[in-house]
Amino acid sequence: MTNEFYRDFDRETYGGPRKTDYRNAFQIDRDRIIHAQAFRKLQAKTQVFLSGEYDFYRTRLTHSMEVAQIGRSICQYLQVQGGILRDDFRIDPDLVEAVCLAHDLGHPPFGHSGERTLQELMLPWGGFEGNAQTLHLLTETLYQNESGVRGMQPTRALLDGVLKYKKLFREFPTPPSHHFLYDPQEPVRAFVFGGAPVPEEFQVGDRLNACKSVECQIMDWADDAAYSLNDIVDGVKAGFLTIERIEHWAAGEAIDAGRQQLLDELAGAIRSDRLESVFSSKVGQFITACRLRERRHFMAAATHRYRYELVVAPEAEGTALFFKKMANDIIFESPQLQQMEHKARRILFDLWNSAWRNYVETEGRIIRVLPPQVGRLIDAEATRAGKARRICDWLAGLTDGMIVRTYRRLFDPEFGSIRDLS
Repeated sequence: MTNEFYRDFDRETYGGPRKTDYRNAFQIDRDRIIHAQAFRKLQAKTQVFLSGEYDFYRTRLTHSMEVAQIGRSICQYLQVQGGILRDDFRIDPDLVEAVCLAHDLGHPPFGHSGERTLQELMLPWGGFEGNAQTLHLLTETLYQNESGVRGMQPTRALLDGVLKYKKLFREFPTPPSHHFLYDPQEPVRAFVFGGAPVPEEFQVGDRLNACKSVECQIMDWADDAAYSLNDIVDGVKAGFLTIERIEHWAAGEAIDAGRQQLLDELAGAIRSDRLESVFSSKVGQFITACRLRERRHFMAAATHRYRYELVVAPEAEGTALFFKKMANDIIFESPQLQQMEHKARRILFDLWNSAWRNYVETEGRIIRVLPPQVGRLIDAEATRAGKARRICDWLAGLTDGMIVRTYRRLFDPEFGSIRDLS
């Protein structure tokens, strides 16, 4: 059955046409993401706690899979509600799954600590942003090879789905630390909009960054639903979130009746060892808190993806914000995770400086400390900004284990036998 929600405009691919087969365009998008090396690497990248420390902690990979499941469920829920959607006019769950699976591809090792460090290192060279890096992978480096193939030739709808932010680095009055696209990605943004000029009012403040397709909105809410709840579950299992710490934190917060109910429910679930089942039911509540409504948008005539928007019930949004703040204050600001951030900064700064001295600001003999293909890519760049981007790509693409082993080979005198070269 033809899905009239999407048009040829939505299925057009960036980087030229690609081979077609028995799958539709969005199934090909999804499958190319799943089979990409960058996707497999997410299994060894930090979500909250350092990957590999314990088997039950979520990694970027398991988080992405959970977001994809929630995203598909939102599509199904919206369709069975009737009204706007029907069997031949529906939000494609394969597309939403692809967007959700791809949404964290660009995130570096060491989680948010690694992202903040790369943002600092790249500030003079066009910035680093996890969302922009995901776009960079999809359009430039995924499946890149020596013959010049670049990116995975994604559909316009997929690219737009991962674009949580659409404002360029240079379009901010002062250099931003996050929520932007890289300046060289302007042609990708133009492709996403189909060449349509962006109205002047969207250049004011943060309006352009708030310009999201309906699939992007579903991914964004699925992401919020997953990590606002699952960070709490992992935090309790890791011993970071105890009833005593939660009560101490709550004593300094403005707790109304609704938030008190959430606290009581959380404490009860911890005491009765029912936390996972209680929070699993909240995922279902977050899914059924969604609905669609029509909107006015300059892209609405070109695609239904901008004719409709996702609306989430305020109660569900408030619950997600409450648990995100709790996780941030108790877990992410804890001395243990701050120590991990200190280590991440040290490792990333030292590796950056080694690459910079040997490939950019060379003095005397050059020591080829990077993999040969990475070195060739850096050497091929004519500008310092281009070389910095290649070094950043290398660092962002490493897993937690890979970056620690690389650091030890370069700086630990007792590490580095021939068996340690992988």
